[in-house]
Amino acid sequence: MRPDESADPRVVLTLDAGGTSFRFSALRGGRPLVEGVSMPSCGDDLERSLATIVDGFSRVREQLPTPPVAISFAFPGPADYAAGIIVGPRNLPAYRNVPLGPMLEDRFDLPTFINNDGDLFAYGEAAAGLLPEINRALAAAGSPKRFRNLFGVTIGTGFGGGIVRDGVLHVGDNSGAGEVWLFRHKGLAEVNVEEGASIRAVRRVYAEIAGIAPDSAPDPRQIHAIAEGRADGHRDAAREAFRRLGEVVGDAIATASTLLDGLVVVGGGIAGAHAQFLPAVVAEMNATYRAPSGDRFRRLVPCAFNLEDPADRAAFLAGEPREVRVPGSGRRVRFDALSRIGVGVSRLGTSEATAIGAYAFALSRLDAGGEDEAAPRA
Repeated sequence: MRPDESADPRVVLTLDAGGTSFRFSALRGGRPLVEGVSMPSCGDDLERSLATIVDGFSRVREQLPTPPVAISFAFPGPADYAAGIIVGPRNLPAYRNVPLGPMLEDRFDLPTFINNDGDLFAYGEAAAGLLPEINRALAAAGSPKRFRNLFGVTIGTGFGGGIVRDGVLHVGDNSGAGEVWLFRHKGLAEVNVEEGASIRAVRRVYAEIAGIAPDSAPDPRQIHAIAEGRADGHRDAAREAFRRLGEVVGDAIATASTLLDGLVVVGGGIAGAHAQFLPAVVAEMNATYRAPSGDRFRRLVPCAFNLEDPADRAAFLAGEPREVRVPGSGRRVRFDALSRIGVGVSRLGTSEATAIGAYAFALSRLDAGGEDEAAPRA
């Protein structure tokens, strides 16, 4: 986030909407301004749930030293986010074609912006997380290379995604951009990738290899501890569970990267175990295809680097700077000959990145006069 935005005096009301609870807050300068309010979501009772949302925002507003300028938050889809209409989230079943955004605008007389959590996670990391960090590091290393595009994925209960293209949050014409959970699973053609890129996938593979019932498999934090030798359990099964997840996630990211061509940031509940799966992600991205002749060629034109590995990060930042002479003149042009993509974990934490994304999105829309898409101030 640019210094002028981190010092921005405007206040935005935010909401972290989950299937069991709604957590309300307010941000100023991209930081929480008041103590948050948490309330049950009542997602199977629309009247109660909507009353909860109004009550939660009202309680937060009462604590504010200055009036808010907007409401901005992530809410589960599917939805027509541009219109503020929630179509039918699985974990909040009462919401069926509910014009939540217009309702809040009428109730609070404030512009209201609703987005997908994966989108806002990526937007937050583009505004104040991995993207500006890497560009600062490249500048410090004397590299001419800079990145303007970011693909964000979250791995947890599900597998989410978000796209920031040339500094702009790309939401698509049907609020469906970045829905990577619907990619095919690499090894199971009739199964979507989320079944190999989620908490349940890690538990399922661990149970399969350890020879135990799936319901008795430990949670991923425990499996992570087992993989690192910090807890008792089937260590080989734990390592393989994360390796397989990394391979499946890497396949999805590689496919997306052929269209997006930018940095990749990973968040979600599984991100804390990145040391166990990120090498497999990058290895899959650097894999090869086989031509009918038997020759091999790279799956991606850019080389993929693990930004959490010191050697990989150093090579990524160094690049291959060169100067070439312009034919017919003595002028020389400097460029970086290494085409590359870096993959790193969230610098802000998933929840904070999503909140900052919501804040930055609201300010960008207000500053742009309410245009459909607006650039984060990275």
